[in-house]
Amino acid sequence: MSATAGQAADGVRSLADRFGIEPGMVVMEMGYDEDVDQDLRDALTDRCGELVDEDTDEVVDAVLVWYRDGDGDLFELLVDALGPLADNGVVWLLTPKAGRDGHVEPSEVAESAQTAGLQQTSTINAGRDWSGARLVLRRGSKSRK
Repeated sequence: MSATAGQAADGVRSLADRFGIEPGMVVMEMGYDEDVDQDLRDALTDRCGELVDEDTDEVVDAVLVWYRDGDGDLFELLVDALGPLADNGVVWLLTPKAGRDGHVEPSEVAESAQTAGLQQTSTINAGRDWSGARLVLRRGSKSRK
């Protein structure tokens, strides 16, 4: 196998690693549309199995939120994502990169996350057209109902 092919295979694997997704985790997906990064979805489902939708009754370890400018109120979407999330779970907010249709300003992400009781801990390159912001419950935030 060539180094290039190996690096490509490792790159797909490393996506799940960068998202902290482990086998057996329950991952919910919100905001799916035909523009999502299918390579990212494939890497995550290869690692943890099928993604559950927002109608799930399960407690989830992570939530992937695909969000584009114009998709509605980001704060409300983040609050909805918190409903089934385990106390130590993480929300990955996926937004189009700068210069792409639907780009969301980082200030909107920060404000909406803070208002929803979340804090951003990191950002990653989540694919050719998408950036990912890792959001967790702020320390000292009251438990959700």
